[in-house]
Amino acid sequence: MLENTTSLEQQARYNRQIAYWLMACAAVIFGMILLGGVTRLTNSGLSMVDWKPLMGIIPPLSEADWQAMFLKYQQFPEYQKVNIGMSLEEFKPIFMYEYLHRVLGRFIGLIFILPFLFFFFTKRIKAGLTPKLIIMLIGGGFQGLLGWYMVKSGLVDNPQVSQYRLTAHLGAAVLIYAFILWTALSLISPKSDQPIELKSLAYTLSGLIFLMILSGGLVAGTHAGTRLFHLATNG
Repeated sequence: MLENTTSLEQQARYNRQIAYWLMACAAVIFGMILLGGVTRLTNSGLSMVDWKPLMGIIPPLSEADWQAMFLKYQQFPEYQKVNIGMSLEEFKPIFMYEYLHRVLGRFIGLIFILPFLFFFFTKRIKAGLTPKLIIMLIGGGFQGLLGWYMVKSGLVDNPQVSQYRLTAHLGAAVLIYAFILWTALSLISPKSDQPIELKSLAYTLSGLIFLMILSGGLVAGTHAGTRLFHLATNG
């Protein structure tokens, strides 16, 4: 009986460790979402015209590297139709926003995979949790592919990413964030005595907030807010 109690206490300690790790991942993902918004606001998303999951972590290190990156950018519609005449010094800030966004995505992958392997091989993950963690890992990889799929839609004749791909990319990020945070909180407080009515209200509000976020992605993708502002100010 004493041995069983000790084992339960040890697993509870492991659960807290895993929960704190997941909450740290969720915090970085939240920062990633915010940085994605900054990237969108600064029109930086199409400044990197290729996707190199491994080598892409190395930034331009010399003036020749910057010139090569800028030359690549000049071959695509955003430069030719929107930013024609942009200087290299003007290009550098928008490139760095997108570069940091992608590097942060790789960093999230590292801070998830390495601790996951540690917890897995030291047998600290409780029964039934491993499939959830694997789903998170697959979701993160899918999110990276979805991000590039979104960027590709803006590297064609019309230098604007698809509003549907943009919204899908944003929605997937929010779902991954929510799933990780929910799992972490359930490890710390596995039992909830809240009334069913309160739970239903919480789920309903969460669903409405998610729909509002998705609508925001569509508004941003179609520039609807800017167009409405111009209509209002121009009568």
